[in-house]
Amino acid sequence: MGTGAAALGRAALVAALVLLYYGFSIGITFYNKWLMKSFPFPLLATLLHLLLIFALSALCRAALRCRSGRPPPTLSWAEWLRRAAPAALSTSLDIGLSNWSFLYVTVSLYTMTKSSAILFILLFSLLFKLEEMRVALVLVVVLIAGGLFMFTYKSTQFNTQGFMLVLCASFLGGVRWTLTQILMQKAELGLQNPIDIMFHLQPLMFLVLFPLFAVFEGLPLSISERLFHFHEAGVTFCMVGKLLLGGILAFGLGFSEFLLVSRTSSLTLSIAGIFKEICVLFLATHLLGDRLSLLNWLGFAVCLSGISLHVILKAVNSRGEKTLNLHKETYSEPDLELLLHHAEHGEEEDVGTLQ
Repeated sequence: MGTGAAALGRAALVAALVLLYYGFSIGITFYNKWLMKSFPFPLLATLLHLLLIFALSALCRAALRCRSGRPPPTLSWAEWLRRAAPAALSTSLDIGLSNWSFLYVTVSLYTMTKSSAILFILLFSLLFKLEEMRVALVLVVVLIAGGLFMFTYKSTQFNTQGFMLVLCASFLGGVRWTLTQILMQKAELGLQNPIDIMFHLQPLMFLVLFPLFAVFEGLPLSISERLFHFHEAGVTFCMVGKLLLGGILAFGLGFSEFLLVSRTSSLTLSIAGIFKEICVLFLATHLLGDRLSLLNWLGFAVCLSGISLHVILKAVNSRGEKTLNLHKETYSEPDLELLLHHAEHGEEEDVGTLQ
């Protein structure tokens, strides 16, 4: 009886954590599309989200310091610029372009195209010798690339400009998570906690995105009627509330992912991510009116099969490594297990959060 109750309690905990992750992950995808309809300044919105995430991560670090009595890890100026700057550059552009694309593409096209980020992840993993070339990886690449082609072929709601923005964001996502993995694996830096990573990356990400905002949105914003409605308290509070909601969702997404992995495993997160994409496409077709042909759905299925194969390969390889190292003391960092997942399932945002 006790064993059965414990198993039931664990199952309920996993279900609750998965639902929490779904709420933030699916919510932030539809939030971005919804926000762009009333606030067509994606780079400005991203900048404000970065500021909010930095503030929330600083508060979390302060709370952890009060609880543990130990100061959180802090990089020196030299390490900050030399080690964190490359990851911040790619992360900020990935997030900025992803949000920008919502002005032009549907949620379904965005979700599918961002899934192609695994192609770039694998490319850079091979380049930096984080992965070994295998036939199975080639099959994963072929399935995902083929599925993406089928999904976009003769799509009735295809937008070239938006598609290129998402594709560039996927490419940068591959660079982003590869550099982030390298950054987190340097134990001497002490940045294994996603809160610490967010704290260190947000200021640099803000500095990278601000020039793009000034060039592409500065003039349109200066002549926009929204800028001159600040005296209308209701309109102002409503818009501020919308922007704050995005920052909270972005921060919550990273935290829920970390919580799910730390309480279960990266395999659970990866499987949840696959079903999450199915939920996103289902909701996009029913709530937003996205139109998908039979060929588009087949392409989605082929792409998901490639992602599923990659998840299975990771699980098999992980089990094999554990078998070989049973005689050694093992140490598992759940933060590191989040890295590849983001790019596989195309999460927008969230803004510098670590997988």
